Amino acid sequence: MKLHSKELLYGLSEFYKIFADQTRLRILDALLNKPMCVGEISDVLNVSQSAISHQLKNLRSSNLVKTEKIGKNVYYSISDDHIKIILKYGLEHISEVM
Repeated sequence: MKLHSKELLYGLSEFYKIFADQTRLRILDALLNKPMCVGEISDVLNVSQSAISHQLKNLRSSNLVKTEKIGKNVYYSISDDHIKIILKYGLEHISEVM
């Protein structure tokens, strides 16, 4: 039986912690549809721009979202398909058990 290293499992636990906040999950859910700037996310979620910015900083530092500057606006999007798959399977699992 091969076990993963403590360091790898620690990294995985830190990765999953980022999903433990409802606001961050709502942001990710919104970004599944299209890239958005802070103001758009704020409007869609009815959450202050400062709260959205704070959570986007966390999501970005965890490599769950990426940015692209277009003109004066910074657009956020899901960083890669792995994150989309994790969200998809998590949502499917929860939908089945509810």
